[in-house]
Amino acid sequence: MYSLWEKIKNGAAEIARTRLFIVIIVFCVLFSILTGRLFSLQIIHGEEYLNNYKLQIQKTRTIQANRGNIYDRNGVLLAYNELAYSITIEDNSEYTGSEKNRELNKEIGQIIEIVESNGDSVISNFNVVLDSNNEYQYAMDNETLRLRFIADVFGESTIDKLTDEQCNMSAKDLIDYLCEDETNGYGINQDEMERSEVLKYVNIRYAISLNRFQKYIPATVAEDVSNETVADIMEHMDELPGVDVAEKSLRRYTDSKYFANIIGYTGQISQDEYDALDKEEQEKYSLTDTVGKSGLEQVMDEYLQGEKGEVKLYVNSVGKVIETVENKEPTAGNNLYLTIDANLQKAAYDILEQELAGILLAKMADVLDYDRSTSTDAGNVIVASGDAYYAFIGNDILDMQHFSDENAGNTEKTVYASFSAYKEQLVNDLISIMENESAPAYKDMSRETQAYLSFIVTDLLTESRGVLVQESINTEDAVYLQWRNEETININTYLNYAISQNWIDSSKLQDYVSTDGKYSSAGELYSGLVSYVQDALLNSSSFDKLVYQYMIKAGSITGTQMCMMLYEQGVLAFDEEQYNSLASGATSAYDFLRSKIQSLELTPGQLGLEPCTGSVVITDPDSGNVLACVSYPGYDNNRLANSMDSAYYNKLLTNTARPFYNNATQEKTAPGSTYKPLSAIAGLTEGVIDLNTTTYCDGTFKKVVPNINCWVYPSNHGTQDVVSAITNSCNVFFNEVGYRLGLEEADAAQMENEDGSETKNIYSSELGLSKLRKYATMFGLNETSGLEIPESEPQISDDSSVPSAMGQGTNNYTTSQLARYISTVANEGAVYKLSLLDRVEKIDGTVVEEFQSEQTNTIEEVSQDTWDAVHSGMRGVILNNSSLFSKINESSVSLYGKTGTAQQSKTHADHGLFVGFASNGGDPEIAFAIRIANGYSSTFAAEVGKGVIEYYYNITDSSELINGSASAVSAGSHSD
Repeated sequence: MYSLWEKIKNGAAEIARTRLFIVIIVFCVLFSILTGRLFSLQIIHGEEYLNNYKLQIQKTRTIQANRGNIYDRNGVLLAYNELAYSITIEDNSEYTGSEKNRELNKEIGQIIEIVESNGDSVISNFNVVLDSNNEYQYAMDNETLRLRFIADVFGESTIDKLTDEQCNMSAKDLIDYLCEDETNGYGINQDEMERSEVLKYVNIRYAISLNRFQKYIPATVAEDVSNETVADIMEHMDELPGVDVAEKSLRRYTDSKYFANIIGYTGQISQDEYDALDKEEQEKYSLTDTVGKSGLEQVMDEYLQGEKGEVKLYVNSVGKVIETVENKEPTAGNNLYLTIDANLQKAAYDILEQELAGILLAKMADVLDYDRSTSTDAGNVIVASGDAYYAFIGNDILDMQHFSDENAGNTEKTVYASFSAYKEQLVNDLISIMENESAPAYKDMSRETQAYLSFIVTDLLTESRGVLVQESINTEDAVYLQWRNEETININTYLNYAISQNWIDSSKLQDYVSTDGKYSSAGELYSGLVSYVQDALLNSSSFDKLVYQYMIKAGSITGTQMCMMLYEQGVLAFDEEQYNSLASGATSAYDFLRSKIQSLELTPGQLGLEPCTGSVVITDPDSGNVLACVSYPGYDNNRLANSMDSAYYNKLLTNTARPFYNNATQEKTAPGSTYKPLSAIAGLTEGVIDLNTTTYCDGTFKKVVPNINCWVYPSNHGTQDVVSAITNSCNVFFNEVGYRLGLEEADAAQMENEDGSETKNIYSSELGLSKLRKYATMFGLNETSGLEIPESEPQISDDSSVPSAMGQGTNNYTTSQLARYISTVANEGAVYKLSLLDRVEKIDGTVVEEFQSEQTNTIEEVSQDTWDAVHSGMRGVILNNSSLFSKINESSVSLYGKTGTAQQSKTHADHGLFVGFASNGGDPEIAFAIRIANGYSSTFAAEVGKGVIEYYYNITDSSELINGSASAVSAGSHSD
């Protein structure tokens, strides 16, 4: 025993002398501490810690910096930020599945009720909206944008990852998925609420879902809410977990319609926009950031953004914020100053709008049904009153959906009853035609029936639904041509043939074809197609508009009814006397319509009739700075910034006046006679004419076939030199210039005779075009003008030098490009890139960057005599129109101008143009280009120019120039 004990002692002593002993001791101590800690956690404080257990995770929430302001050249504020109250919600629910949906939807319903009870609105920036038939539809027409949106809904990074089923989802299919899908649905019972209510829930749930992996980031439920809403939310805060009232910086725009096409608007960055950034830029942005979406807001986003701040915080296991530990304040963005003169911009816009209204009134006739295809002269195309009444519906001035509302006015209800009965019978008739193999050929149908059948094939089956697959159609097929061009077959024959040729996507008809087999017969497919068309027609707002159009043409719905509904829907402030006067017939619909256009209570931009668009670009010819860049009509970018108003956005997309389309920088037409100063410079500099060269204008240029008439034909200009030819805009003289530029022998002009028979063998149109291109390139017409916003590419004519020299051929330029060209004429050869940007400043006034217009070329080949001759001709244009420019000519201002008319077709009015420059005793201070699309005559564009110059030089009081009513346009006008 002793021996054993000794052995143990000796062994223990030996262990104590080793490192293992130290490790054992440390282990025992640590084990004791751990045991004690576990005892404390589980036994002593177990229940307390169990009830308050929170897994804390540190996160960083970014704070968007205040965006920089935008000012005009004189410091007039154009874009700024305003603090407003927003209602936000964080998804900090600990529930899952259906229980989570039930609780969250209940909470959202309570929020909606509070917000709307105080006159505010919840967000509506989901890209599905309700049409006039109360049907879901996508808010975008562009297929790529639609697919990108669907990809976002399904969380796919690219549209290529979508399945065929997802790609083909209708707007209703998508709503059904979001509401009802067992895995990803929101648990919204669509049977218990109106579709408008469903959309509100989907809007909010989708906004929350965008932060599903970052629950600590709140989603906005309502923006810019009233103090009453704030008070109600605060009062019910204990019932609304995760809901908060936040101060949010909202982007605001002053005088939005005047500047929207320049400035653009902001919005939340899209996945595509984020993916397009390089890696370095992506580090500066997150998918919750507000960025510039269009215009200068987008172009200058990096300057305007500022530096984001951040908040370090702890969140629990379900994303609820536990504690905020650190703040870093954001740094405001830089301020942007433009070259634009805000007052000049607004004046030019208003003067243009008044002129457009005046043209509408001058060309309007009290005709319900006008077929412009019968017109043989563009100058005689009328604006039919019936088209104006239809524009109330076609351009969404009136809300078709409201006609059937229980709160609709008496006239609305009467109109809707007439429409419903007519449409029901019409759809039955169209289906009968589709089912009738022996129906008359398309060309033998009435014009109204042709319109409906074309709608079915082109709009409904092809463009809208993709049932008839455009890419599959053989456009050289004989049967296709019989339908499309010859119109000698009926719709039954054509669509049955389309099925036989596999032009039909039968998968779109699966709900309408009943068969037990794998494949359907051609007859079954056609029957399914007819049923599909029937349902589609009954639910198509576009078809409804077409039906209304023909009911108005026929007088089944009267102009008086259309005008009365403007009051019933609040489009016009209710005037009981006028309303009753319309109802009794004391005031005719036509007179009423004209009075509202005259007072601009109904504007050309709203009606969307021709003419309804125009543009004005005004520059400083010595710098290339743009003083005004007007595109009419504008739009309210306040409704698109921050949380986009999707319904308003969709309305802008479908407006026939195309508010989103920048008419100053994107619309291209032939320059018409405004091109003649350039042709004169080319002819004089190339030596094919000189200052003493004369041409006799007898009204027709006969050296090319077909012969070209002068605009005064059957009259004539007589003998013209280059100065008088510019002044009188003589086509024959400039046809001669274009012809001579194409002669291959220098002295060939000496051989000329009236019909060109002596020189036709040495005339080369290509040679003439190459010389005209040379000078067009000198003036910068081979490239965009340099403006920082999107601009269409110019097109120098490549078709026949003779008409090209008078501004026809295939010449096509934007108003901005013509303004750049005429600025170069004004300053005698200095070609500048146009610019909208002046400088960028920090908020303390420190200049970050100054923008200088780049001079890209100096035209040295042109002699002073040539410049003088061209200026003299342009001065003569003004002096010869003494009645129009009388006030300017009586002042100290010298105005130089050139009118132009660009023909589009015989069924659409010509485009009217006017370019020029002005000075007040010295070098030219401003240059300008003006275009009125489908404006009938250059005289009307010149009237806009006259008003702008009188405003700029204070020749006429602004209250007289801009009086809020349609201009009294010239009774007589010419097209040169």
